[in-house]
Amino acid sequence: MSSHAIDLRSDTVTKPTPSMRRAMAEALVGDDVYGEDPTVNQLEERVAALLGKEAALFVSSGTMSNLVAVLSHCGRGDELIVGDKAHIFLYERAGSAALGGVHPRTLPNQPDGTLDLDQVADAVRDENDHYPVSRLLALENTHNRCGGRVLRPGYVDAAGALAHSRGLQLHVDGARLWNAAVALNESPARLVAAADSVSVCFSKGLAAPVGSALVGSHPFIRQARRMRKQVGGGMRQAGILAAACLVALDEMLDRLADDHDNARLLARGLAAIDGVILYAERVETNIVYFDLDPARQSAAELSAALAQRGVLMNPTGPRRLRAVTHCEVATTDIETVLGAIDEVLNDHLTDGQTGNGRTRRVFTRPM
Repeated sequence: MSSHAIDLRSDTVTKPTPSMRRAMAEALVGDDVYGEDPTVNQLEERVAALLGKEAALFVSSGTMSNLVAVLSHCGRGDELIVGDKAHIFLYERAGSAALGGVHPRTLPNQPDGTLDLDQVADAVRDENDHYPVSRLLALENTHNRCGGRVLRPGYVDAAGALAHSRGLQLHVDGARLWNAAVALNESPARLVAAADSVSVCFSKGLAAPVGSALVGSHPFIRQARRMRKQVGGGMRQAGILAAACLVALDEMLDRLADDHDNARLLARGLAAIDGVILYAERVETNIVYFDLDPARQSAAELSAALAQRGVLMNPTGPRRLRAVTHCEVATTDIETVLGAIDEVLNDHLTDGQTGNGRTRRVFTRPM
């Protein structure tokens, strides 16, 4: 493996920038459990304003943010309506069920990350002693497992109107909401105007080392603060972490468009490689999923071979891989990645004709 790996496993691998490190070293701090950390307070006020909500709560991770949201909206035996490809359902260790006794009712995510609102309406429980009470509808924007797809504000508005008309609240898992806002050229607040609570993350595309925030009304955040304490999330001099998040909001939002451009460049190049199955036009933000022809290597085999060539990429199924662009992946790296994938899949020996009769492609950046 080369000394400099091109790491496409996730945007969580990003490291804090020098300005973040300086801010962390110089941060004013206090005890956040007492509400006395000025840097945490500043971050919470800023994020609430950015998302158009009354208040915010700083937490250690997106998983904790979603968990605290569900625990604040729902009681034991209540029901959460959520997509079958949602991060809350797939990747958060069943926290809502295990710790909160909240029953998940899953509906199929559409390819664009949405839920069919007619199916949502049908899933809301009638008043019946046999049923759990439907309390919460959860959406995800951008939608990870659906390829970083963006939920349009009109859809979120309609979902919120439906939820509220049936007595439910709407939570948006916005771990990559910043990417959605940049992709649509909309304010983050507009994208979640209909939501009662929203989780946003600082440690993915924004490159802060730790941290997420949960936003909502003052009463909701008061309850969420209690739930955060219950799950062990109360932090003390957390301003050291919040300082990096403030820098991330200052310096990293606008450049997310570069990650989206690199993801589209990667997708177009992948679509041109023999053995790769990909709909490049579906790539909207910084996440690219692609499948391998059954006649080629498995996803695990390709991942292992790429690692030997200094390219890190996670398999997400027997024949599917995910690549995530971020601030530490340059446009020039995309050409290297495409060349490595083409080489592994098509068994290239030298430039020109290969042992299996294929012609080696040379991937170049557009001018």
